[in-house]
Amino acid sequence: IECASMRGSETHDPIGYDDRKKTFKRCSNNAGGLEGGVTNGQLLTVRAFMKPIATLSAALDSVDMATKKKKKASTERSDVTAVPACGVVAEAAVAVELASAFLEKFGGDSVRETERNYEAYLKALRGM
Repeated sequence: IECASMRGSETHDPIGYDDRKKTFKRCSNNAGGLEGGVTNGQLLTVRAFMKPIATLSAALDSVDMATKKKKKASTERSDVTAVPACGVVAEAAVAVELASAFLEKFGGDSVRETERNYEAYLKALRGM
C-alpha cells in the first residue's frame, strides 16, 4: 500500500551480481517475489487486507421498510474471530494457486510423473 504513493525508482528491485555465487540477484524484495505475474526466485510474500466485518454490536441507523420511518437496525452476533480465520483461508487460497501453477508447468498423470518432470526441469537448469 505504501508503494502506491511512491515513485517506481523507490520501489523497484535493482538487479545486482553475486561474485561469490556467480549469479544475478535482486538487491531487495519489494515486489514480494512476483513480477508481472511471474515468480522471480525470491521469497514469495503475500500482503492481504480484509474489509471490516459486517456484523456490529452497536446498531446502525436504518429505515423500517414498511413504515419508511427511521429506526435502529437489528444487531446480531459480532464475528470477532474473523481475522484469524481469514489468514487461514488466504494461506490455503495461495497454496491452491501455487499448486495449480506448479501442475500447469510440471503436470502429469501421476505424482511420480510430475516429480520426474520437475526433476528433469531442474537438471536442465543446472546444465545451462
